[in-house]
Amino acid sequence: MKKGFLIDMDGVIYDGNVLIKGADVFIKTLQDKEIPFLFMTNNSQRSPIDAVNKLAGMGISIKEENVYTSAMATAWFLSFMKPKGTAYILGEGGLITSLHENGYSVVTSNPDYVVVGEGRNFTLEMANQAVDMILAGAKFIATNLDPSPKKQGWANLGIKSIVSMIEEATGKKAFSVGKPSPVMMRAARKKLGLTTDETIVIGDTMDTDILGSIQMGYNTILTLSGVSKKEDLENYAFTPDMIIDSVDGLNVNAVIKKFSN
Repeated sequence: MKKGFLIDMDGVIYDGNVLIKGADVFIKTLQDKEIPFLFMTNNSQRSPIDAVNKLAGMGISIKEENVYTSAMATAWFLSFMKPKGTAYILGEGGLITSLHENGYSVVTSNPDYVVVGEGRNFTLEMANQAVDMILAGAKFIATNLDPSPKKQGWANLGIKSIVSMIEEATGKKAFSVGKPSPVMMRAARKKLGLTTDETIVIGDTMDTDILGSIQMGYNTILTLSGVSKKEDLENYAFTPDMIIDSVDGLNVNAVIKKFSN
């Protein structure tokens, strides 16, 4: 049976700016065996070419078509909900580019949607404007609800903290498009041309990669090289199909055989 992989990036392929051992060999194996794969990331700040360039610096050669971001999923979703609409953005390059590519105009007044993504350049004044727009009737969208890492020196707040602030100020809940939302999980699978049974997800986070995949009926592999650790598993009512220390030495043929039975 045909199989393909949806692969998270940070915590699976690299840790910040450091390649996780064996990740380059794993991706090269998929390429050599012509096994379809797609990097599926909640990071809406980077465009696919940014991801391509970052991986190239780590010795992994991929194409833009191998990357699917929450920004791309969000732009597709909005274009489906309201074609050629308008959006006020708290976010940066990858999100803005994706919206433009899907026929959306980025505006500073009377938007159809307020969209929150990763970024360092938006201000409290912009957040206040977003609050007013939502109270005036704009729909509230988050590219994802990733939490802050709660580490000293972390230079970027998780989107969840920004969204929570605006939710409290407006009394409106944001609709999140990114993992574990079925919107992104399904769109990524379809982009890769796979059926549910053919899809294998490798991720490092129980709350996003694994939760979203189990809800969609995908095959799941949790790698312990990122966020979730083995001792965390007792806190969840669901369990991944496989647990690995990292992708280093992962036997692709054995994985495909396991999920083909």
